[in-house]
Amino acid sequence: MIKSFFFIFIGGGLGSVLRFSLGKWISSLHTYYFPFGTLIVNILACFILGLVIGLADHKQLFSPDTRLFWTVGFCGGFSTFSTFSNETLDLLQGGFTLNTFFYVTLSLLLCLAATFGGLYAGEHI
Repeated sequence: MIKSFFFIFIGGGLGSVLRFSLGKWISSLHTYYFPFGTLIVNILACFILGLVIGLADHKQLFSPDTRLFWTVGFCGGFSTFSTFSNETLDLLQGGFTLNTFFYVTLSLLLCLAATFGGLYAGEHI
C-alpha cells in the first residue's frame, strides 16, 4: 500500500508540473480570451488515461503500480477539473457567453473523444 501511494505521489507531482508548464506555454501563444491551455492539457490527459487503461487492461503491458502511477497519479495531476470550472466561471462573469458555451462543449466532447481514442489505441496497438 505504501508503494502505491509513492507511485501516485510521484506521478501526481510530475503531472501537475507538466500541466502548469504546458498550460502556461500554450496560453502564451495567443491573446484570445479563451482557456486553450487547460482545454488542450485536459484533452491530452484524457487520451493518456484511455491509452494507459487500454494497454494495461487489454494488453497487460503495465503492472498495477505502473497503472496507478499513470492513471491516478500522472493523469490526476495533469488534468484539472477545478481550473476548468474556475475558467468557465471567469468567462461567464466576463460576459463571454459564447466562449463559455464553446469551452464547456469542446471540453466535454473532445475529452470524451480523447479518452475513447486512447482506449481504442491501447486496445489495438
